[in-house]
Amino acid sequence: MAEAEYHEIPLGEGENARRIALKLRRGKGPTLVWLGGFRSDMAGTKATRLDQWAEAHGRACLLFDYSGHGQSSGRFEDGTIGTWLHDAAEAVAQCAGQSPLLVGSSMGGWIASLLALRMKVEGHPPHGLVLIAPALDFTERLMWDLFSEEQKREIMETGQWMRPSEYDGPYPITRKLIEEGRRHLLLDRDLIEFGCPVHILQGRLDEDVPLDHTLDIVTRLACDDVTVSIVHDGDHRLSREQDIALLLESVETMIRGDHMPA
Repeated sequence: MAEAEYHEIPLGEGENARRIALKLRRGKGPTLVWLGGFRSDMAGTKATRLDQWAEAHGRACLLFDYSGHGQSSGRFEDGTIGTWLHDAAEAVAQCAGQSPLLVGSSMGGWIASLLALRMKVEGHPPHGLVLIAPALDFTERLMWDLFSEEQKREIMETGQWMRPSEYDGPYPITRKLIEEGRRHLLLDRDLIEFGCPVHILQGRLDEDVPLDHTLDIVTRLACDDVTVSIVHDGDHRLSREQDIALLLESVETMIRGDHMPA
């Protein structure tokens, strides 16, 4: 099979100018679009395995990095949910065709959800959504609401707080990220309707996006066909071999159109 094509698409002007790096694999549709998580990139385990599955099955697949992530230009601390949503929308519009299958992990689940709603309004909803620990509204519900008063004060007064990380050191949570994120909140709605089937994969031991958060999302999806797979010994990353197998099975089932049990 041919290698995936590497491209860079220019976005924005002036100080907002940036280049979005992406890899496009040609093949049968619907195009699989990987939307990664906060501070992750298209070289990650799940993205790579999705692309390998697409190659093996002759499927079209699009991987990309948000600005400030991976191979794309820009500074991470300048990014917001709106910026990264725009990156995703442009990558999809230019490279994925109509009705792609959106596969979103963590923050990518929020971005995928926002993009799906936009596509539905435009008259061509996605083929489906596969969401892994979807972190809808995480800047508010899983960050700001859980921060201490001291952390909140530091963000408001200095513009950022350096959040410790066990993976690769502290990283900035900016005032701009929190305040701009409020323009994109979805969980203040009683109903969220994507107009396409949804399959959610959730680790019961996930401490970053708790099971209760995902179940709160599910209660708002009354008008769509929704499947929820709870991995009882799974954490937030869901990157073990058995987790990847479940992800790829979910994608294949969604493509076939028989995602719901009989």
